[in-house]
Amino acid sequence: MAGAPDPTLAVTVDARVVCTHELGKVALVNSQQWVRISELPVLIEPDPEGRSISGCPNFSIGIKPCLHTLSVRVGYSSFVRIDGHPVVRSILAGFTDGTPPGVIQYVVRDPAQPFVRVGS
Repeated sequence: MAGAPDPTLAVTVDARVVCTHELGKVALVNSQQWVRISELPVLIEPDPEGRSISGCPNFSIGIKPCLHTLSVRVGYSSFVRIDGHPVVRSILAGFTDGTPPGVIQYVVRDPAQPFVRVGS
């Protein structure tokens, strides 16, 4: 399992965001086009929320795999905004809809850029 990235990095649309089962990949979609890092759009609120997750290995009888992201618990900058929306930081975390409820999270493993840091 790879370690967490620098928690202050801005997250782009090509980031690797996974459920904590590590194989479930979040399908990220950006809602803004004009702020980019290395040609990749930066994610803002609510880009990581309500996204599909594919490949989660956690399933069996009575066990639901992670299929969608829920609301962000931590990871929006309170300082840096784009068009009034907070920028997503690499400390991003929120729960998935997998079982058990309120336990399995989605997190950033690679923000897809090592250059731009964002204040809390």
